[in-house]
Amino acid sequence: MIRTIAPLALALLLAACGSTPPAPLQNPTVDREKQANSKSPTPTRKPTAVLKRGGGFYKDDGPADDIPDGLDDIPDAEPKWEPLHKPATKPYVVLGKEYVPNTALKPYKARGIASWYGKKFHGQKTSIGEPYDMFAMTAAHTTLALPSYVRVTSVHSGNSVIVRVIDRGPFHADRVIDLSYTAAYKLGLINGGSGLVEVEAIIPGEATGTTYAQITPPRPAKAESDEIEEQSRRLALEEMSTATGAGSEGSAAKGIYLQLGAFANADNAENLKNHLLRELDWLTESMRINPGDGVHRLHLGPYANRSEAERVAGKIRTTLGYQPTVVSR
Repeated sequence: MIRTIAPLALALLLAACGSTPPAPLQNPTVDREKQANSKSPTPTRKPTAVLKRGGGFYKDDGPADDIPDGLDDIPDAEPKWEPLHKPATKPYVVLGKEYVPNTALKPYKARGIASWYGKKFHGQKTSIGEPYDMFAMTAAHTTLALPSYVRVTSVHSGNSVIVRVIDRGPFHADRVIDLSYTAAYKLGLINGGSGLVEVEAIIPGEATGTTYAQITPPRPAKAESDEIEEQSRRLALEEMSTATGAGSEGSAAKGIYLQLGAFANADNAENLKNHLLRELDWLTESMRINPGDGVHRLHLGPYANRSEAERVAGKIRTTLGYQPTVVSR
């Protein structure tokens, strides 16, 4: 879920609070596909009322006011080869943590907590530019190539779904994936808000229990690979310099700020901004993107002094599990 805070992504495109990040078993590799609009057989049941519990969906989020019938009959996403969204392959930093997305489809398997996002994000732009459809079979992940496909299995219920990954997130320390409302419903995660799942990448053409068309994705060019590596180094240096009080001059007034994220791509910075404005709706300070030196920084502030900035940073950490960096401009 930047949601492109999620990006994001604001998904700085960017759910309650957590503990230790789930460890991928292999190296990790935002227009939701309008499957919900397809005709389906006679509906079977409607989801029961949602109970908001610890580790559940995002603050003040929830199901739509009018839940359509037939959610059980909405088909899983159908894995197929799609060109990757190049802006979503660029490294980025959210709340002090650097993410280096995969630039190709790769094997991936992990176990961790899945959460879901609903009407608060419905219709908002995702990290690949498509609007989020809470009734389609989609998901958000911090580093998997976009778009791509994964199988998600509930450890508790044993139910399994295939979703199309089109967004960045979740930016919570204990989460491994954000699911659409329908995907979470089919896994039995709606009432609890979240649950333990196993996530496994599906690469079209490889043996996954189902046969898909064999299409070999193009390998990224060396120049592109070098560019991504350079962006990663630059963002890492960005975090080190801002941590020591250095900041790039921009149009914002001088003072003390919290840096929520840094992106090579402006759209990803905008997605995260929109995501955090919804998630951290208790904020009273201004949130703005300050570009400079090829980096788009998402800043919050200014603050009267460093101690006030650190107080707000601690509150953000309590909410999201990550702490932003205090910077001086």
